[in-house]
Parts: sequence; C-alpha cells; structure tokens
Amino acid sequence: MKSNFVRTMLKHFASYKLLCVVFVISLLVEVAYAVAAPLSLKYLVDEAFLPKDFQVFVLILVILLGGGFINICAGLCGDYSLGRLSGEVIQKLRTELFLHLQKQSFSFYRRYRVGDLVTRFAADMGAIERVIRVSSPFFLKETLSLLLGLAMLFSIEWKLTLAVLLGSILLFAGPKLLQKRAETANTSYKEAQERFSNTIDEMVKGHKTIKGLHQQQRFEQRARMHIRELLSFGFHLHFITSLMERLPLTALLILNGIMMGLGGYFIFHDEMTIGGFMAFFTLFMGVGQAGSNLSLLLPNLIDSSISFRRIGEIAAQEPALKEPDNPVELSSPITSIRMDQVTFGYTDETDQLREVSLSIAAGSYVAFVGPSGSGKSTALQLLSRFYDPGHGTVAINGADLRGVSEASLRKLSAMVTQESFLFNTTIRDNLLLDGADVTEEKMVEAAKQASIHQIIISWPEGYDTPVHHEGGSLSGGERQRLSIARALLRKPELLLLDEVTSALDPVTEAEINGLIQQLRGDKTIISVTHRLDAVVNADHIYVFKEGRIVEDGTHSELLKHSGLYHQLWEKQHGFHLSNDGLHATVDGERLARLPFFKGIAPSMLHDVAALFSTETLKEGETVMHEGEEGNKFYIIVRGKFEILKRLPGEGEMRVAVLQDGDYFGEIALLRNIPRTATVKSLSHSVLLSIRREVFHRLTGAYPQLLHALEQTLLQRL
Repeated sequence: MKSNFVRTMLKHFASYKLLCVVFVISLLVEVAYAVAAPLSLKYLVDEAFLPKDFQVFVLILVILLGGGFINICAGLCGDYSLGRLSGEVIQKLRTELFLHLQKQSFSFYRRYRVGDLVTRFAADMGAIERVIRVSSPFFLKETLSLLLGLAMLFSIEWKLTLAVLLGSILLFAGPKLLQKRAETANTSYKEAQERFSNTIDEMVKGHKTIKGLHQQQRFEQRARMHIRELLSFGFHLHFITSLMERLPLTALLILNGIMMGLGGYFIFHDEMTIGGFMAFFTLFMGVGQAGSNLSLLLPNLIDSSISFRRIGEIAAQEPALKEPDNPVELSSPITSIRMDQVTFGYTDETDQLREVSLSIAAGSYVAFVGPSGSGKSTALQLLSRFYDPGHGTVAINGADLRGVSEASLRKLSAMVTQESFLFNTTIRDNLLLDGADVTEEKMVEAAKQASIHQIIISWPEGYDTPVHHEGGSLSGGERQRLSIARALLRKPELLLLDEVTSALDPVTEAEINGLIQQLRGDKTIISVTHRLDAVVNADHIYVFKEGRIVEDGTHSELLKHSGLYHQLWEKQHGFHLSNDGLHATVDGERLARLPFFKGIAPSMLHDVAALFSTETLKEGETVMHEGEEGNKFYIIVRGKFEILKRLPGEGEMRVAVLQDGDYFGEIALLRNIPRTATVKSLSHSVLLSIRREVFHRLTGAYPQLLHALEQTLLQRL
C-alpha cells in the first residue's frame, strides 16, 4: 500500500516536469559549489599564500565570488521551484484523499472512526508534507554532497579517505539497529493520538448527554488514561529519536580524531601538503556533516514511512458502491419501484434481508413496519442505494440501481432519517444547500410545511441563526423538522422517511403525518416506522420480521388477519399522551393484555392504571443500571430503548431493543433483587412507571391481585 501511494506521489511530481528540471539543476549547482569551495583552500595555501603569489590569489578570489553569486541565484531558483512543486503536489494529495473519502460507502465509515480519519488528515498528511517540502529535498542534497565530496576526497588523498570511509560505518550502524524500535514507537504514538482524538470527538458531540448524565468524571478518566498513553509513548519515541540523533554525532567525533591523526602522520612524512590537508579537513567536515544529517533524517523518514503506510491504507480502500462505466440516467417521472428476491447482509455471517420482493406504484404512500431489527430500515437504505444487495435486484423504472447514475438517483429522491444531521452553518444555508434557484418564498413554504417556520422566526437571528455541533445546539424535534424541510425543498419524486416522527411531540407528529397525507399522489412516499398510528391511511403496508416480509396489505386487511401486524397494533394501543408529550395514562384494558395481569378483574386494573406516573427521558439517558436495586416497573409509551448486559470478556453488549408498548422491570413489583441489565434511551422517550411501595399499598386492599401476579411471574421464572 505504501509503495502504491509513493508511486502516486511520484506521478504527481512528473506532472510538473519544468519545475522538477529547474529544481534538480539548481540543486546540482549548489552541491557542486559547496563541494568545490573547500578545494580552493589547497590552491590558496599551496599556490598563493606560501609562494606569496598575489595574481593567483586574485584569480582564485574572483572565481570564488563568481561561483558564489551563481550559487545564490541557483538557490533562489531552487527555493521557488521547490515551493511551487511541493505546494501543488500536496494540494493534489489532499484533494484526492478528500474526494476518495467522499466516494466511500457506509461500510468504510463503519470501519474507521472520526478520530482515525482526522488524524490521517492532520498528523499523517502533515508528516508527508514535511517529507515533500523538507526531508526529501534535504535528503537528495545531502546524498549528492556526500557522493561528490567523497569523490573529491579520494582525489586529494585516497588512503586517508579510505580509512575515514571505513570508520563512517559507525555513522549508520547505531540508527540502523534502532530503526525497528523507532518504527514501533512511532506507530504506537500515532495510534494513541487516534484514540485521544476519538475521545475528544465523542465528548464534543455528546457534551449535553455527558453533562445531563453527570458523566464528566468518567470522560475525564478516559482522557487522563489517553493522555498518560501519549506521555508514555511520546517519551519512548522521544528517547529513541534522540538516541538515533546522538549516535551519529558521537561517531563523527571519533572520525574527526581518526582523520586528524592520520592527516598529521601523512604531513610529517611529506605524503600530503598543508594546503591539501586543510582542504581535506574542510571538505571532510562538510562530507561528515552530510553523513550525519542523513542519519539524523532517519527518524523523520521513519515517521513519514508510517504516515505513508497509514494514508496508503485509506487510499487502497475501494468504494463498495462504484459508479458504473456507462451509467443509466434515471428520468422523470418515476413510474415503478421494485425489489426482486433481495438478500442482503452487512457482514458475510448474517443476512438482514432474506428473499424480499415488493412492488411500489408511483404516487403511492407505502409503509414498512415490524419489530426492531426486522430489516425495514435496511430495505429503505437499499432503495436509496446506500448499499447493494448480495442477491436479487433493486430497480426504479425497470433499471437496476447498480447500473444507474448516482447523480440522477439523488436528484429524483431524498431521504430523511432519524439521525438528522445539520451542517455547521446558518439555518438558511442548511435549507438551501446548493439550491441557487430556490427563492425565499419557497424556503419559507417548506419550513411551514415541516412546522418549523414559527420556531425559526422566534429566534433573534431567524433564518440566519448559526448551527453548532452538527445540530447539537437544537432540540431533536427541531433538527428533524429542519431535515424534513430541507428534503421538501429539493422537490423529490421519491421521498424516503426513516422514523422521522420518533423525536417529535404528539402535536408536531400529527402535523407531519398530515403533511404526508397532503404529499401523497404528488410524490411516492416510503415510510419506515414502528408507530402504527402513522400508517393507518397508507396505501400499502409491508410487515417485516427477521428480514422477511411476513404480511402485506392495507391497515384494515392486516387487522383482519390477526397476524404480526395485529399483535403490534394491540401492543401499542391503550395509551393516552398529552399534546405536549409530558403526561401519559394507560387503560385498564391495555394492562389486561400484559401476561402477568391476565385474568385480573377490570376494576382492580383500573385502580392499578391510576398508580402509574409519567417519566420523560432524553436521548442517551439511562433508566437503570445492571446490578443496582430495582423498585420500579416500566411500560414504554413512546420511544426506543436498548438493553445492555455485561458479558464475560466482551464488556457491555446490546442484547435487545424495546419500543412502544414494550415493558421491563416487572419483577421489581414483587422482589427486591438487583437489575439484570442496563436500560438506556435511544431517543426522546415517554415511560409509565409504578413503584413497588405504591403497588403494595394497592395489593393490601386487593390480596388476590398480589397472588395472581406472583403465580404469573413464578411461571416465567
């Protein structure tokens, strides 16, 4: 991967042949002058100073000054050409890496975290920039100086040069022995930087949740651990780097001693002139410095080699979804949407969809429903071509999406997900994006349709209000409505909605559902939702379970079947939520459908229903922790929760997801035992809860209620 990336970089250099030629010629002139200048000492001493020949002195001085002027001009040309050349190449490398990341599919971003990629753009690309601008030119210059200098030293006194050359092995032996350790230390330090960057990214994005759950200390501990890692790895890297730099200097001192001793011996035995020795000594110092510099460059080159490898690793990643060579352009209008025998899995081990086939008519309103993890959202992502099926075909207007131009697909469709993302710019820019032809009136109309206009104009800066932290400065409902308005402004023929009302209060949810009813016929709408009230008026409903479509039809048809849809409908009904979403109640009839309340008299269940209290939770809040004392029973009125368990050797793992109508913690009504799992909210949620102490006061009046509950729970245990 590294060699491929280096070849790519050399190709970029080859694109600027003139600049490369100017730089190389300038470098040769500089090196030639630097090597030849010390030789003038031999002639100055032996031919001018000792014989006291003034004419020879003037001639040598003129040659030196003239060569110096040419050397300065060559240096200026070299600096200019190197600045332009390196700047252009670095710009191309950064641009190509950025565009390469944009082409990547979702699987790539599941593999690499934000900190991993940011570190490569910052630290690794910075290391490569230093190599291109500084290290590589310096390496080339010092190598030429070393080779030409050695040739000149051999011409002055070959025996002394040979002795010094043998001793120069010490210059490179030490760094070579430490190279592997330096590479390991450098890799460890960069990986520690990645981990620290990921922690900072998580802290900045989740700062509200962290403060709300009082998790500052936990993140502080994580940060301190990463900072200690950086200190430890950084010290180790610094020590090895310093050792690699110091060993060549020590070797150079030893070589100086060898050179002066042998040089003195040759002078005393008339095998070398004083001028020759002075020239040799001066030239040797230059050659020795060049050799020392080359060995000192080694840590920097090791650092850059690791960076080349890490960026080469990213550059080698081919997009899972490639633009076809001769793409089909989807044209308006959309007349049909089909999935034929589609099987798909995010990994090779499991399939999220199994032999799914469906057909959607233009202008219809279709819903995908089913339990959490049933594959409904995955099917929607395939329709938007965020993934390609492993088997089968996803087609629009009869064209397989694998052969369709991505630009034409995005032009005709828009997707709004429950993870609404906003850009760090103004509300206006978030809505308009690249829509240069969108007028102010159209923007306001879309905002009104999404029920966000009145909120926007109530802010001091209105539509020019800045958005911070990818929308973290706004509520979940505000972000969701802005995402819907943004999608409507693009006027798509196909509107894909993934749990778009999950973060909305009941009033706004009703308004958005009303908007969907207004849009049907004008657009083809496919909505994924777990809330069945929203799909009562859908033209067709597909019910997913374990990756398959197990039922389909209209709302009334599915209720008559008494299948999975009917079960989900029964589970979600019997609750009443206030318009502001802050108060909820449950009917006694709904409690009767819970297995541990079956057979209990309606009058008793009516009294039980009155004991429930409403609790609201924000996204990321924890309801209970595994191992803590349990004294409450919960029913989910609205929202989504993940169930986490600590597994030996694997840490905390998600084992289930609960949604509207599900319940947990029922054993706490009877026994004071530790919670068996952690329950955390995945969205803004509303719960009904009842405390054991309150429930026991009721069972004091109705002992038969306690007996029935005990019998039911004992059977389950």
